[in-house]
Amino acid sequence: MANTADAIIDRRRLRRKLTFWRVLAFAILAVAMFGLYFFNTGSDGLSSKSAPHIAKVRVEGTIFENDELLKRLKDVEDSDAVKGVILSVDSPGGTTAGGEAIYEAVRKLAMKKPVVSQVGTLAASAGYMIASASDHIVARQSSIIGSIGVLFQYPDISQLLGKLGVKVETIKSSPLKAEPNFFNPASEEAKAMIHRMIIDSYDWFVGLVQERRKFTHEQALALADGSVFTGRQAVANKLIDELGGEEKALGWLKTKGVDDKLPVLEWKPVEKSSLGMFFSHSAVKMLAKYLGIPEESAGILRELTGDRMFLDGLVSVWHVDGKPVGAQ
Repeated sequence: MANTADAIIDRRRLRRKLTFWRVLAFAILAVAMFGLYFFNTGSDGLSSKSAPHIAKVRVEGTIFENDELLKRLKDVEDSDAVKGVILSVDSPGGTTAGGEAIYEAVRKLAMKKPVVSQVGTLAASAGYMIASASDHIVARQSSIIGSIGVLFQYPDISQLLGKLGVKVETIKSSPLKAEPNFFNPASEEAKAMIHRMIIDSYDWFVGLVQERRKFTHEQALALADGSVFTGRQAVANKLIDELGGEEKALGWLKTKGVDDKLPVLEWKPVEKSSLGMFFSHSAVKMLAKYLGIPEESAGILRELTGDRMFLDGLVSVWHVDGKPVGAQ
């Protein structure tokens, strides 16, 4: 009995020790995560953002309507601590509506604070539209600039469906309802409808470039044929103002009365949402399932189509080899 009692006491002591070490380990982990959070977000903390500084906002990747970015630009606009803004642009473009929304937000911001765009590798299509919303554009000599224009793309999988023995029957209220679609070749009437829509948006885009870059209408049209330019060519064509990097952007801000000794703080997104990417992946899987393609092959379908099939509405994006550059 004595041995049994001693064993019970030892087990209780062991459990107490294990509990103590578990609690301690949990506390250390919590402190480490807390410290890591503040280490990673220290430059974006409230205390640093409350002191005078130059804000940097990145516009990167394929352009969509981005509520988080729009809110961030509004917060920068409303912050008394922000004395100037560097808009870091590296984008092939994206949806026309998404570019329009961000363009308008940057224009509102530029009404209150000096804003300069610093182009990295690429500012094309809707990416260039957004860059032009600032009052000064700086780009590298080898940056890619331009691709002013609008397009509308849709796949025609009718021949593929025929080979698979699938026929899609459609009953609709009028001939142009839901045209064009994936399942039938587009009619000439449908193509004409889309063309009218594209030309209307194109005229609007050309008007923006004409206004922002102080071109005549003829000058804007001459540069709006979809061509892309190096930074060197773009400065010669007055699509941008200066060659260089962040130091040139700071130099321009200084001419607007902004102290170039102020710290440059990047206003980062609070949380990067993968919701859009999730829906894009889901759409690919649904199409693969509809076509009878194994779900594991959905990745191959994505490689063949890129994201362009799933960009909603009119698109202003630069393509190379049939795929959007920088698509995620």
